[in-house]
Amino acid sequence: MTEQQLQAKKIKQLEEEGFYVIKLTTTNKNGIPDLIALRSDRPALFVEVKKPKGKVSPLQRYRIKELQNYGFDVEVYRGL
Repeated sequence: MTEQQLQAKKIKQLEEEGFYVIKLTTTNKNGIPDLIALRSDRPALFVEVKKPKGKVSPLQRYRIKELQNYGFDVEVYRGL
């Protein structure tokens, strides 16, 4: 399964859970996760989508930690 297919699968799953999902394509911060999922009852959820053997880069790890420090939820989704 390609990363694009995994993203579509995750978007569908999140939307079924009541999230409003935005695919982040161009941002002012390199390394930001692929998706942001919003729902009024919880902090924003950022999702980095990777193939099962895909690696999270050092910059992506930095951004994940940065977002967590701001109180946001972040997950790495591998489609498993």
